[in-house]
Amino acid sequence: MTQQSPQALSYRDAGVDINAGDELVERIKPFAKKTLREGVLSGLGGFGALFEVPKRYKEPVLVSGTDGVGTKLKLAFDLNRHDTVGIDLVAMSVNDVLVQGAEPLFFLDYFACGKLNVDTAASVIKGIAQGCEYAGCALIGGETAEMPGMYAEGEYDLAGFAVGVVEKSNLINGQTIVPGDVVLGLPSSGAHSNGYSLIRKILARSKLDLDAPFDGDKSLADILMAPTRIYVKPLLALMAALPVKGMAHITGGGLTENVPRVLPEAVKAVINPSRWSRPKLFHWLQSEGNVADSEMHRVFNCGIGMVVIVARENAQQAIDLLLAAGEKAVEIGIIETRIKDEAQTIVR
Repeated sequence: MTQQSPQALSYRDAGVDINAGDELVERIKPFAKKTLREGVLSGLGGFGALFEVPKRYKEPVLVSGTDGVGTKLKLAFDLNRHDTVGIDLVAMSVNDVLVQGAEPLFFLDYFACGKLNVDTAASVIKGIAQGCEYAGCALIGGETAEMPGMYAEGEYDLAGFAVGVVEKSNLINGQTIVPGDVVLGLPSSGAHSNGYSLIRKILARSKLDLDAPFDGDKSLADILMAPTRIYVKPLLALMAALPVKGMAHITGGGLTENVPRVLPEAVKAVINPSRWSRPKLFHWLQSEGNVADSEMHRVFNCGIGMVVIVARENAQQAIDLLLAAGEKAVEIGIIETRIKDEAQTIVR
């Protein structure tokens, strides 16, 4: 009796479609091309992307950052909205690089899924390229990983990596911050990309229609999916115009845990939340979830996405320069002497 040979298998039979991956690369090349800037020596398609540090830097220090979008992606899956999470991905890394005084140079992404949907992936990566344009950095590489069995159908994960550069003498580390300095706040566009595990729990409890009008003509879905703001260009211009002593990107940990990361041990930041108008989203989250004030300030940005610390004599000029760049910065607090073991950021 002749034994039949087993059926020949291909990678596609195992759930990986190489042709789909090739199609995606071709789809995203025009998006990446729009982000090209000085220093790019090679882009998509190689084993590694090449970038030359701009020659205008005499003592360049490279600053790197990496992050993801977190469980905000779960909302993107539920709502079938994939066009803005790429902006979130870029923002989370370039804003972190920025606070040390660095100009973001280039960005790479990692997109992982169980089965590649080219349209969805292209929408996400188009958003990544748009975020890079906002930040003035180049999208020079990335990775798309199709891994059957690793992710639920229709779901994916994202990671991003940014590299920036700053002149060594211009590094911002907060060490010049002293009592009397002013804390400025730049508005957020909403929850940005933090606190979404708590947000989703509150949503499950409320059973609110996410597509119903919530704030003016915007639905709750619109507000929750609003992308993280990218502060790079106005803050680079501010740093070129006057001394900036410290900056804090308000991400996971909120105001109370991010601002201390840039403060010397001897000082504290005293922040007055009455100095800015807290968006309706945060009032609703606090009320619907019965969330304590301290928890709100520890989890959410509460309407302030970036903090900038400057000397009192430079505060008004900084506000005026940021306003001219489209940023409605407000004075939200002051730096004071810290008593031993006292919290470094007090919201009151």
